Order: sequence, then structure tokens, then C-alpha cells
Amino acid sequence: MLDMRQVTKVYRTELVETHALRSLDLHVREGEFVAVTGPSGSGKTTFLNIAGLLETFTGGEFRLDGEDVGGMSDDARSRLRNRKIGFIFQGFNLIPDLNLFDNVDVPLRYRGMPAAERRQRIEDALSRVGLGSRMKHYPAELSGGQQQRAAIARALAGTPRLLLADEPTGNLDSQMARGVMELLEEINGQGTTIVMVTHDPELAARAQRNVHIVDGMATDFAAVPSLVRSLANDDAAATA
Repeated sequence: MLDMRQVTKVYRTELVETHALRSLDLHVREGEFVAVTGPSGSGKTTFLNIAGLLETFTGGEFRLDGEDVGGMSDDARSRLRNRKIGFIFQGFNLIPDLNLFDNVDVPLRYRGMPAAERRQRIEDALSRVGLGSRMKHYPAELSGGQQQRAAIARALAGTPRLLLADEPTGNLDSQMARGVMELLEEINGQGTTIVMVTHDPELAARAQRNVHIVDGMATDFAAVPSLVRSLANDDAAATA
């Protein structure tokens, strides 16, 4: 599904060269739920941006669902991203002046879908996350957990093969966070591949597999709760 081999990313200015990723190797199989952990500045965001085709990489090889994205044009990457990738952000990124129906509709309009197909996808997606009765509500009228569910519905409406979640519970209390995590587990159980960046050791331990990124390099290991918790605690201490 997602295959990175020796991927590097270097940011250059006239005076400074910063290595964000250093020969990163990572393979995510179709249908997996993978948690990505690591301290601030370790390269997690850069990895997620490259995985989501939002940034290019400097060296190495990256295949998404069998397609080599290394030499793709911006337009080709955008088309592939719109077809196969959904995003969930920590800040929800809902448009406050639009109701839930229209928020979910925005990315579908960019894909040029007919109105009838868009409506069916929107209704199905919002019902799937338990917000079918709130389609005409605005983000400010919802709790944080409901806003994140709406953001998940927006991603699901495009039927992505890969769902990228960046700290999806970071702005939620523990009860809402558990509800969102249960929803993501349900979505994964229905076949969607999920890669989730998180600092929460309990959430990371619930994933099928954990990848720890430090200094732009990945350590890939099976989800061993005690080890995950230890690493996450180290991350928290480093960012305190």
C-alpha cells in the first residue's frame, strides 16, 4: 500500500541545510492500522506530508498503492491524492461558515462529482460517524468530538484507500478521544488503511503496529504496550 525506501528530505536555504528525513524505510500493508510516534522535530510531520503527497522528497523511492510517485508532476500527485488519500487533522479544519453537509461536500466538488452522487456520499458518510441527524448544524454548534467525527466523515466521503490522521485526538478530552479512536478502529476493520501520528501512548498501543521516528529515521516494531508507553513518555519529557 505505502512503501518508502531510503527516503530522504533535505530543506535548504542559502546558509542552512536541514535533514528532516534520513534514509527512512517504511512499508504499510493494505488494511493495516499503524501508529507513528516520536518527539517534536523528529520528522513525523515531514513523513506525513510526503505520505500524503503534500510534499516532494529529496531522495529514495516512494510507491503508493503500487504507483511510483517520485517523478510525478504536481497535477498528477494531486489527482492521486484526491483519489486515494483522506486526511484528518488535529484542529478539525472545518469551515465555520458552512454546515456539516457543505463541509463534507467541499472536497467532493473539487473532484467534479455529480450532485446526486455527492449527496449520497455525504449522507452515507455523516450517518456512518453518527451525525446523520446533524447535517445542517454548523461546527460551532457541535462538541469537539462531534467536530472531529465530521472531519472524519469529510475524509470518508471520498472513499480513500489510505487515511492519514495527524494527532486526531489532540484537542479532545479522554472520553471524546476514546470515541474517536473506536470509530477509527471500526473504519480500519472495514478495510481502510490508517496511518496515525500520535503522542498518546494508550492510543499508540491500540494500533496494530508502531513506528517510532527519531532524527528522521524510523524504528519499526510490533505494538508492545510497555515499550510504546516508555517511548511516548520519553517524547513527552523531551517536549515539556
